[in-house]
Amino acid sequence: MVLPRKELPDIGEFVVATVKEIFDYGAYVTLDEYGDLKAYLPWSEASSKWIKDLHEVIYEGEKIVVKVIRVDRRKGEVDVSLKRVSEGDKRRKMMWWKRFLRGAKIIENVAKQMGWDIQEAYRDVVWKLEDQYGEPLTALEEAVSKGGDVLVKAGVPEKWVKPLLEEASKHIKPKKVSIRRTILLRSLERDGVSRIKKVLEELEKEISSLGLKSRIYTAGSPRYIVEVEAKDYKTAESVLDKALEKSLKIAGELGVEARVESARS
Repeated sequence: MVLPRKELPDIGEFVVATVKEIFDYGAYVTLDEYGDLKAYLPWSEASSKWIKDLHEVIYEGEKIVVKVIRVDRRKGEVDVSLKRVSEGDKRRKMMWWKRFLRGAKIIENVAKQMGWDIQEAYRDVVWKLEDQYGEPLTALEEAVSKGGDVLVKAGVPEKWVKPLLEEASKHIKPKKVSIRRTILLRSLERDGVSRIKKVLEELEKEISSLGLKSRIYTAGSPRYIVEVEAKDYKTAESVLDKALEKSLKIAGELGVEARVESARS
């Protein structure tokens, strides 16, 4: 169970809930983000359309997104609404919740492996990453891609950094982006095909020497597509531009007409 950051939600907050009991007058749900705190869903807040039975819109055990409409902090009572939640609200909240759970689970795994307290895990890691990135998974994705400084800058204690990176790398694949350029290569020489092939081979070799993999294929002579993949656009563009610049020089030396036709696509 996810540790609640506060005892009660705020009015207007969207919360993930589980339908527990359905009656003629309304339903009771538990709030997943608040330690399964019980909340009441009145009949009048279940649907904006007229219905005969609440089972037409919800069923027991269903995960739903509700909006908090009343909070009695003295009694610890909460009322929620389903009809005030748009499809966009529901989609965004459920996506956030799934990512939050996934990130929190990775952090909990580290705590269990290291014998550290779960409350400490939430206080020193989960909630700090949530404050900085909106939810912990985004921070862990950034850390896997860019390194442990991402976690340190968010205020995560040093002892957590290495084990978090090791555990996160088991579950998260670094994001990659790809860019393409179209290069035109022409030669009127008798061995023109060989010369063009040489230019392309040198282009591939240069990209490799700069640390990236490439894919080069024809789009119908004289056009050739050069595609590279990297962890970010800046790196991909920098490497590809440098490689193309050198290849254009080689093409000139070989008597091959060369021109880059297009930018990123």
